[in-house]
Amino acid sequence: HGGGERLCVRLPGVGVRREWDVAELRVLRDRITGGAVRHLPPREQLDVLKEFAGIAADASAPDSLAILAFLYMCLAISAKYGDVPSMDIAVWSELPTGAGLGSSAAYTVCLAAALLHACRAISCPLKDGEATARWTEEEMTLINSWAFQGERVIHGNPSGVDNAVGTWGGALRYQSGKITSLKRVPTLRILLTNTKVPRSTMVLVAGVKEKILKFPAIMNPVLDSIDAISQECQSVLEAMPTNPSPEYYPVLEELFDINQHHLNVIGVGHPSLDRLCRVTASHGLHSKLTGAGGGGCGITLLPPDATPLAVEAAKRDLCACGFECWETDIGAPGVTLHSSSSLNAEVLHALSES
Repeated sequence: HGGGERLCVRLPGVGVRREWDVAELRVLRDRITGGAVRHLPPREQLDVLKEFAGIAADASAPDSLAILAFLYMCLAISAKYGDVPSMDIAVWSELPTGAGLGSSAAYTVCLAAALLHACRAISCPLKDGEATARWTEEEMTLINSWAFQGERVIHGNPSGVDNAVGTWGGALRYQSGKITSLKRVPTLRILLTNTKVPRSTMVLVAGVKEKILKFPAIMNPVLDSIDAISQECQSVLEAMPTNPSPEYYPVLEELFDINQHHLNVIGVGHPSLDRLCRVTASHGLHSKLTGAGGGGCGITLLPPDATPLAVEAAKRDLCACGFECWETDIGAPGVTLHSSSSLNAEVLHALSES
């Protein structure tokens, strides 16, 4: 921006482009972090930010929450580590927002890394000639802690799992509020399918709790089985990198099937997800819901012996149901700094569009 002293944020995925004068943001930052109203509780800070950005007090739309999280993180990070940066930030996602895929956490992780870097709180790990680079463990911990603050703005009381996966990548185990990183897990190829059926996580969780209270002797063993499935899956994933045997995939496929049936039992299934599983099964592939269930998304395991023909046929049939599909990987690296020369044309085009 040169001497223009403007801060611009562009979110083409949700149709947002906002620009502010850096001097105005400095005044706003001092208002919420210093002076007479020092130590405002987060709720009051957010009310001030909503008023500044023209966001309704009860706003829940993705674009409003994205702007609110951006302003909060930008001002809080700059208050601690340096001045409000004059820069142009563009955020674009290949995956849809609001589909239960953790897109808000991916957003806050990337924002945290970019803003901490702009305020010189973390280094630039990219060396000349390198396509990509990652930060130190200490810097990743800092990125994760700020990403979690952004997630709190968006979700209120998140578990911290999504931002932790976004920061460190790979796979994590989450049990009773404790997050453990799994070492050396393989990258698995999957087909991700959005049924486009909207659902409320809150309503689904309440329904599960109600079932447990109503039928504890039936439901608690089901939950114990789901826990055992997770533990078995963890054992398989951790064994795969040291012994890349094809025999692991049939075990994972069976665990997918068993898990999906259990999730139907506890009440988070949906006819659209049953249809997804039937369609992929007709092509010899195994699927289960992901996220909160009740619609939303499902994942299909693509083993190494899955033929391109079968995968394309499955995608075609899923699209014919009105669903949307992407081939992607899980267990991939977390937040990464890329050189502009390493980005493909589609990404560069999306980021350069105003």
